[in-house]
Amino acid sequence: MWLILAFVSATFLGFYDTSKKASLKNNAVLPVLLLNTIFSTIIFSPFLLDYSLGTAWFSGTVFDTAHCVAGGEVSVLRAHSLVILKAFIVLSSWIFGYFGLKHLPLTLVGPINATRPVLVLVGATLIFGERLNIYQWTGILTTILSIYMMSRAGKKEDIDFKSNKWIWCVAAATIMGAVSGLYDKFVMRELGPMFVQSWFNFYQMLIMIVICAVLWYPKRHNTTPFQWRWAIPLISLFICIADFAYFSSLSNPDSMISVVSLVRRSSVIISFLCAAILFKERNLRAKAFDLVLILIGMALIWIGTAH
Repeated sequence: MWLILAFVSATFLGFYDTSKKASLKNNAVLPVLLLNTIFSTIIFSPFLLDYSLGTAWFSGTVFDTAHCVAGGEVSVLRAHSLVILKAFIVLSSWIFGYFGLKHLPLTLVGPINATRPVLVLVGATLIFGERLNIYQWTGILTTILSIYMMSRAGKKEDIDFKSNKWIWCVAAATIMGAVSGLYDKFVMRELGPMFVQSWFNFYQMLIMIVICAVLWYPKRHNTTPFQWRWAIPLISLFICIADFAYFSSLSNPDSMISVVSLVRRSSVIISFLCAAILFKERNLRAKAFDLVLILIGMALIWIGTAH
């Protein structure tokens, strides 16, 4: 069941990336991200109220807002501290990622983001002392080759991977996303999935309010103006569904973060197709080849993980 949930998460993650690109094109980044956190908090407000008021409306269901897993003993203070740290990690990834996505083709950003499981695997090796087998090493090397091929494809669109700051933003977002993935597996051993998702969105909203008040609002007339688009609330809807399936998958004690992370990155197939159909992006043949290399790399890592 946890693997099915991972595929559900991947599907909606692809639509999430597509709606982000539609929302960010020629638009101000920070208010779009702020609205994303606001809409996400609104979506999960019933669960926040359930927990805050102690009404237990959802007790015993998949929407149970208990702050710890069944049989666990985690203080409320520790639970919220863990979620606040997650909010900072993910928000840093999102800020870098949103700025990079605004200025780069989705068909380039998507495959770069798809390399995140490789970083998760390397992180698991360094942190947890896991040893890689031949399949996993081959998958990592294939992914590295795909990144090199993407850099060559990017040059055809005047995008230099070494000097383009937006590429570095996407790279930073990918690294922070990998950190978040490793942290998630640790957190989900102690906390309930609905507690994490509902409060995580709430704390992100508070952080973004401060960031926008300090960095964007005073300078809003001197930067790209903000434009409302109906794709903006779709960002929140799709990421909430994707994350709910993701956290529910990780909450299963038999789930494997390396496999879940790999499956979620298959969302790049949906976002790639949407970018080709909706945004008419260029140089698709070369990028498609790079995408296939990444998918082969992920498949090899999955085989090595299950071997």
